[in-house]
Amino acid sequence: MRGNDVFGLRMRQLRSLSATTTTTRTRTQTTFPKPKSAKHSKPPLRDYDPDILKWNKSISSHMRNGHCDSALRVFNTMPRRSSVSYNAMISGYLRNGKFHLARDLFDKMPQRDLFSWNVMLTGYVRNRRLGDARKVFDLMPERDVVSWNAMLSGYAQNGFVDEAREVFDRMPKKNSISWNGLLAAYVQNGRIEEARRLFESKLDWDLISWNCLMGGYVNRMMLIDARRLFDQMPVRDEISWNTMISGYAQNGNLLEARRLFEESPIRDVFTWTSMVSGYVQNGMLDEAGRVFDEMPEKNEVSYNSMISGYVQCKKMDLARELFEAMPFRSISSWNTMITGYCQNNDIDQARKLFDMMPQRDSVSWAAIIAGYAQNGHYEEALNMFVEMKRDGESLNRATFSCALSTCADIAALELGKQVHGQAVKSGYESGCFVGNALLGMYFKCGSLDEAYNVFEGIEAKDIVSWNTILAGYARHGFGRQALTVFESMKMAGLKPDEITMVGVLSACSHTGLTDRGTEYFYSMDKDYGVTPTSKHYTCMIDLLGRAGRFKEALNLMRNMPYEPDGAAWGALLGACRIHGNTELGEKAAEMVFKMEPHNTGMYVLLSNLYAASGRWVDVGKMRSKMKDVGVQKLPGYSWVEVQNKIHKFTVGDCFHPEKARIYAFLEELDLKMKREGYVSSTKLVLHDVEEEEKEHMLKYHSEKLAVAFGILTIPSGRPIRVIKNLRVCEDCHNAIKYISKIVGRLIILRDSHRFHHFNEGYCSCGDYW
Repeated sequence: MRGNDVFGLRMRQLRSLSATTTTTRTRTQTTFPKPKSAKHSKPPLRDYDPDILKWNKSISSHMRNGHCDSALRVFNTMPRRSSVSYNAMISGYLRNGKFHLARDLFDKMPQRDLFSWNVMLTGYVRNRRLGDARKVFDLMPERDVVSWNAMLSGYAQNGFVDEAREVFDRMPKKNSISWNGLLAAYVQNGRIEEARRLFESKLDWDLISWNCLMGGYVNRMMLIDARRLFDQMPVRDEISWNTMISGYAQNGNLLEARRLFEESPIRDVFTWTSMVSGYVQNGMLDEAGRVFDEMPEKNEVSYNSMISGYVQCKKMDLARELFEAMPFRSISSWNTMITGYCQNNDIDQARKLFDMMPQRDSVSWAAIIAGYAQNGHYEEALNMFVEMKRDGESLNRATFSCALSTCADIAALELGKQVHGQAVKSGYESGCFVGNALLGMYFKCGSLDEAYNVFEGIEAKDIVSWNTILAGYARHGFGRQALTVFESMKMAGLKPDEITMVGVLSACSHTGLTDRGTEYFYSMDKDYGVTPTSKHYTCMIDLLGRAGRFKEALNLMRNMPYEPDGAAWGALLGACRIHGNTELGEKAAEMVFKMEPHNTGMYVLLSNLYAASGRWVDVGKMRSKMKDVGVQKLPGYSWVEVQNKIHKFTVGDCFHPEKARIYAFLEELDLKMKREGYVSSTKLVLHDVEEEEKEHMLKYHSEKLAVAFGILTIPSGRPIRVIKNLRVCEDCHNAIKYISKIVGRLIILRDSHRFHHFNEGYCSCGDYW
């Protein structure tokens, strides 16, 4: 059993002793008027009148069975009623979730006794209406310890600890529930020192309170304090032992956990499971297995702990064997196995288990959706999201986030908008978790205006929100807008972090703001307390290299506090390709190949550099080297979304059903482009063939096919959004500029590095990419 499980059990016990909790955090008044004197218009009916007693029992019986209408019929036919009759009805309504009926009947009561007021007060607290509860409390003609405890609990369990303390201090009489309730409030809200002081102010605490404070220490990893309290306890129960054992186990002190385990006079299934979980979480799977095999009794948590251990160690065969042996399988057990198969890239087995599940929850759906997405099966992931809706499963934050991430990965904007609509209906749009996922989705789909609208709609923007919009603008080539966001973020009072500064430097790099980027880099430690990491140095090497300032880039690499990694040398190689610096490019490539011998992109970059210089022998050598090392060039492909369907193209694609129409349109475009001055960049073809053949090879690159299909099928006035898995080639970049002018369309291309917005013959990158 995890420490949190023990702590949760202890908190449930405390809550059973005190008035029930709510979750609404509404600030309410804290003045305490003197109780008004009770007034009675006439003596109450005797509650032990045999006839009334009989009717009241009938009402209570109907309410216990959930038959509120039957109880009301009995109530309405009563010739006489006492306050107990009303109380039975009000309590029954509250127990059956009919708060408004309870409140209406309370308001109509001819006479109310203390029990009536306490029942209604507790009802308001249970229904998350602390303000109204306080009004009832202030109106009560008399109060007892139950009244005060109800109000204390309402404040305490909603995080209003100071208000709870004020109630506690004003109580004319306190009982153990009062003391335990305030102690639990301090512990639950992380105010452990105040909990300690309260505990030390009294001697005769219940066992549950000792356990509560000890659990608070354990949860905050204050094991010395927890152990001191454990040793002082006048009496201990199984929760006391389990809390300390799980505390040591979860914090890696398995020797002490085992020693206490051996000393424990009572070992229940939770004690044994604490040891199993501790060994699993600390990677000691063999020890966990031995304890698991020795267990006299196992429960679902025990099995799930061992299965999780096998899954984490990628021992799916052992996990499956134990899963099959389980005498009972909860949804959690199935979900753990499905997640394990997904993480081990066995999506087929994950799907088989998913289909076999007798019952599913939102976690099951989120696991299989994430599994498909993580394994590159994006369309299947989205299909499962649609199936989840059809199945009637309520969508939660995790499934929305997963679906939106999948839409972002494949730039399925229309599907993303549909998911957005569902998020709005479910009330998740304005929260950070889903809001940030929406923000990322719109940026990755190339829809900047909608991304900005989402950003504005997030009620409490966190650092992730700001970093996402900053990085989004940077990746789209709108570096100045990104820097404006950066300044707004600082004005909003948020402190930039490492990720923020990577975004800032990338924005400067993609926009050619070399001097400004250099300024940010050298001042970020002093101004924002962010020490440059290898990522920041890589951004600077890219920034200087793109500007052709190779001497400065090399000096920075020599003086950086880290050894340059593959990413740093790769950034330098990319800059060499842009400026045709073959000599330095060879050196950078040599360093990359030593560190990352299977980095396909670097081989291609160097080959492009050789081809541009006409060094065909060296291009051939690179091909041979790739073959010897076992590196295969990733096939380039592009895709475009049309009417909720993804259309994928490869170079020279001859399988698409519309290929004849696409090729004819490209031939037509080619003639118009040449009349406008377009010239093919044949130097980029990595084959030593005739110029005419090179032109033909360039003409049918995947991004051109996708753009052509988009123009033919996407209604005029709407942007054409094309995604490529590799970096767009220079010839296609040049050609799409011409195409955007000829057809008068906005074409947004996302490649593996950044976005390009083509419009009226220009690109947002300013040809600085």
